[in-house]
Amino acid sequence: MAPTPKWTPDELERLAAEDEIDLASFRRDGSARPPVTMWMVIDEGDVYVRAVKGVHGPWYRHLRVTDRAHVTGAGVDTEVAVEDASQDLELGRRLDAAYRAKYSRYAAGTVRSVVTTAAKGSTLRLVPQR
Repeated sequence: MAPTPKWTPDELERLAAEDEIDLASFRRDGSARPPVTMWMVIDEGDVYVRAVKGVHGPWYRHLRVTDRAHVTGAGVDTEVAVEDASQDLELGRRLDAAYRAKYSRYAAGTVRSVVTTAAKGSTLRLVPQR
């Protein structure tokens, strides 16, 4: 079994320095949907996103059709696979803290939107496809 592709140190550094990435999900026919601007955090070399509206939001539902997307931003331009990462409670606590720390300069209500129970239930790991 091939090892899971990882983000390069340069990509992680670039992503850590930026607030947002654009994430375009793919339809079943392979065409890309318009990108959605997302907040992202990094934990132990992996990149994570959450849907503010949770698993019932249109963005999340569209993305889960193919579990593939294209990430652009922070000098990064790559296709990713997405993996559900919502069941790991310890990871969830670390990501909550990472979101609060990274986005603390934003309004508290805005930051709270990514640490709600609904948002936590939509936690996805972005795995670069090389």
